[in-house]
Amino acid sequence: MEDKYNQLHLQRYSKELANLLCDRHFASHDVVNGPQLIGFTPIKQVNLFVIKELLLKWHHEMANLRSPYFDYENEDVKEALLNFMNVLSRKILMKRNAFEPLLQKAIYDTFIVVLAPVTTFEEMFLRIQEEITLPKLQENLRYIDLDKSFFAGFIDTLSPSNRDRDYILSRFRLYVNANQNSRTSFSSLINQFSNLLPLSEEEIIPGATTAPAEAKPAPVAPQEEKEIVAPIHNAQREAPVAPRLPFTRKSEDTDEDERPSVRPTLNDNFRKATTSASLADAHSNRKIESLKNSISINQRFSFINELFGGDNIAYYQAIQTLDTLPDAAQAKSYVTQQLGSKYDWSRKQEHVDKLLRLIERKFA
Repeated sequence: MEDKYNQLHLQRYSKELANLLCDRHFASHDVVNGPQLIGFTPIKQVNLFVIKELLLKWHHEMANLRSPYFDYENEDVKEALLNFMNVLSRKILMKRNAFEPLLQKAIYDTFIVVLAPVTTFEEMFLRIQEEITLPKLQENLRYIDLDKSFFAGFIDTLSPSNRDRDYILSRFRLYVNANQNSRTSFSSLINQFSNLLPLSEEEIIPGATTAPAEAKPAPVAPQEEKEIVAPIHNAQREAPVAPRLPFTRKSEDTDEDERPSVRPTLNDNFRKATTSASLADAHSNRKIESLKNSISINQRFSFINELFGGDNIAYYQAIQTLDTLPDAAQAKSYVTQQLGSKYDWSRKQEHVDKLLRLIERKFA
């Protein structure tokens, strides 16, 4: 399906739908804020791409703050910038003229996930990275809803030592050709969008209703690389143009690919302490007064998506309950015994640890 879609019509439809959705929202609101952004459309992938595009533009703006007259590598400056970004992330407020172009691009990019997965992988996973690492590739999965397991399955085949963009992209093309049946169908995506603004498959893919040509045998999907033979030619060593100031405090030293041979129990997971910490963690041990007001939008989105299955209401109710509890012991018990069991957080240890660290800061 790659490169066989009507790009002009897709752009026109994306613009019309963005205009329609904005007409509905801004008829009763002057601005769109963070909580509204997370659930702005019923198509989750569109909302995720809006957030991702917003954060990309934000990082570019922060890069422009660098000046030859000041020491941006100083630890106090890094801490001040991090705190500044986290405060801003909780105060998102966009007028229509700033928001509508982000929404239009997000709608278009959502179609591209299904129409041109290679383009999506290149744009969303490879091109924006200054240096390719498995943790960074896996981190970008948080902005993928459509075919998330499909993209995650490919990343799992990569060796941690591989850094070459062209080689990774060529492997992904083979992976796509060999796993077409595991991807979302375009007709299914069309149905979702047609509920918002009528659209037919024929408008985007001319001749889509005609009988398909005889299928050719698919090439074998890439197998998991062995590090001893992983090619590392033409390694990318681009110097970053701006300090990397993540919204979430995630240590890149953590090996996310390690999988124990025996699945630990939920209680075993909760007893594990996270020993590695990023620079952001080192400066994030100050006491906080409220969980609700201290969780940045990126971290809030991560909790909603990973711990509460995308349920905004469940997240806000849980945070509100945690803010009313009198001490850390009761708060941790609520997380580990009630929430952890209800939502099966046995495989979500990284995100649970972040929530527990915030609780420790609240009751410090």
